[in-house]
Amino acid sequence: MNKDLTVGAPSAVLWRFCLPLFGSIVFQQLYNLADSFVAGRFIGENALAAVGNSYEITLIFIAFAFGCNMGCSVITSQLFGAKDYKNLRTAVTTAMLATAVLCTVLMVFGIAGSGWMLERIHTPAEILADSALYLDIYILGLPFLFFYNLSTGVFSALGDSRTPFLFLAFSSTANIFMDILFVTAFDMGVAGVAWATFLCQGVCCVLAVAAVRRRLTALPVEGPAHLISLPLLGRIARVAVPSILQQSSISIGNILIQSVINGFGPGVIAGYAAAVKMNNLVITSFTTLGNGVSSFTAQNLGAHQQERVRKGYHAALWLAAGFALFLCVSLQLFYRPLIAAFLGSEGTQLALETGSSFLRFISFFFIFIGMKMATDGL
Repeated sequence: MNKDLTVGAPSAVLWRFCLPLFGSIVFQQLYNLADSFVAGRFIGENALAAVGNSYEITLIFIAFAFGCNMGCSVITSQLFGAKDYKNLRTAVTTAMLATAVLCTVLMVFGIAGSGWMLERIHTPAEILADSALYLDIYILGLPFLFFYNLSTGVFSALGDSRTPFLFLAFSSTANIFMDILFVTAFDMGVAGVAWATFLCQGVCCVLAVAAVRRRLTALPVEGPAHLISLPLLGRIARVAVPSILQQSSISIGNILIQSVINGFGPGVIAGYAAAVKMNNLVITSFTTLGNGVSSFTAQNLGAHQQERVRKGYHAALWLAAGFALFLCVSLQLFYRPLIAAFLGSEGTQLALETGSSFLRFISFFFIFIGMKMATDGL
């Protein structure tokens, strides 16, 4: 259901809009958490290390998908706030065509260079084959990643945070069972984890794109909308490109850190992988808050209501601070069982201590990243 974010108390509107977004990001991260959990518990520590090692490279592709989401979401939010539904439709189709081209280029680059990238980050020989296998299957699923993110951007622009939550709740829950089925019943190892994610993300993507199409068709538009608009593509790119560069720089930093971690062997890699998955769940939650602020801000700018933007931003800062405090306290209390859950009975003490120390330390800085993401969204 479309929702106008330009009416109602700004703090209440923003909170109600962001809560389903938090739920969505939890379920989205369950994809990656499930892969690591099943790999560590049902295959072994080396499998967990392989999945975690590959994941750092996948963050580059996620950065591009997130940038496409932001570019489409911000511009369509402004058009929705201004009630310019015809150009809104054109903006969405323009973003989808541009995303298809970008995704194709990244797939070619990824398939051709996956082995080289893993070697450049000093992947240990004992996990290299599984890392490459997981990464190759992940790259094949990039269209699902990109078009699902684009669809969620459109839903956010229309003020609907509930529909993406329902899609993700279904598909991520199914992914957990598919992971376990492929690994335990079919004995597919790391490939089973990757293919389960591929299939579930594919179903989620198809459903989301179909829902976006129906939602756009229902908008009151006089006459046919253009399929593509270069001026709108330029507006989308002016938002998307800086976002991609920002997220990519973070991803490259993480890859450089991973290359250092890889020098300490599979035990440290496994512990670090478990902790990073928990940390990324937190970071993406704050990123989602930033997305909510972006949609709220863009709609109200489109409607020329700048005072509501200021009030919404203040509400977002309080929400970020409260959420960061809750997460910090929770991780300080439960860091050890959280890391142990990924490692299974064969997990080494080195892996457990590595993950635990990382998670305890990083949690003190959540409040800063939360407030930064809210500000980035503005």
